[in-house]
Amino acid sequence: MAVYTQVSFCDLESFLSWYGITDVVVFKGISEGVENSNYFLQTPDARFILTLFEKRVDPHDLPYFLGLMGHLHQKGIVCPQPLVAKDGLVLRDLCNRKACLTTFLDGKSVQKIQPEHCEELGRMLARIHLAASDYAGYRSNALSVKGWEELLSKIAERANTITAGLYEEISQILYEVKKNFPTDLPKGVIHADLFPDNVFFEQDKLSGVIDFYFACNDFFAYELAICLNAWCFDTNNGWRFNQKKAECLWKGYQSIRPLTDREKQFFPVLAQGSALRFLLTRTYDWLNPRPDATVVPKDPLEYLEKLRFHKSIKCSADYGL
Repeated sequence: MAVYTQVSFCDLESFLSWYGITDVVVFKGISEGVENSNYFLQTPDARFILTLFEKRVDPHDLPYFLGLMGHLHQKGIVCPQPLVAKDGLVLRDLCNRKACLTTFLDGKSVQKIQPEHCEELGRMLARIHLAASDYAGYRSNALSVKGWEELLSKIAERANTITAGLYEEISQILYEVKKNFPTDLPKGVIHADLFPDNVFFEQDKLSGVIDFYFACNDFFAYELAICLNAWCFDTNNGWRFNQKKAECLWKGYQSIRPLTDREKQFFPVLAQGSALRFLLTRTYDWLNPRPDATVVPKDPLEYLEKLRFHKSIKCSADYGL
């Protein structure tokens, strides 16, 4: 989450009138995240999140995201629910952006990830995959191999201003990942952005999942690779792989949905692909900062370190899988 578009109180009042909300106690921007503008809103009786979808989000994708949240809620997955306005719409215009109001989830993201958090995450991940198996919507992953190539072409040699040789290193790894990337693994709806700030806990028990605005249809094991990169490295003079956390992630996931042999076989290249995705998006954001944003771009070199680690992996057993 982040704030790129500033909302005046006058605009807010007009927007909230469609929901019958007139008494706002708290309204403040949320600085975490990188993609859309988000605000916390509190009335005397309830709390909400207001999201304005920024230009990088295709408005045609929004019904897929919001419909998925409703579908998962019906299947028992705790996630935000879009509010329906008086005219029956869940999307409205606000400050020249499409916007929605969603319910607020209790809990908070963990600051110090423990192996038991990873096991909880694994179970939730498998539950989401199974719960969405009959979701009617379809959205291809815009940040898969083709999307990586497009990002690299936009970044080009400017990447070398971050660290020497970065463009050439990314180009070579992208060539190898594309050559070895699988085409026929089990797939379905994935969240695609389950970083720790999108997963809430209460007393070390996972209480809910937020921010479904990267959700798409892709390989289930690719989602596990995203989570491995986001949850199973410790920072201590660099980023170090924590195998215990990874083993707990596998344990939690496979207690509900066992991985196939082919998913395990291709996991190293999926992990490289996942690290490459975030290295590219972070590099692009670092080189193209928005002066009106309240969010600081995230360091792309974190994912360069992780990508180099995955390049050293020989087989899935090296991950404890």
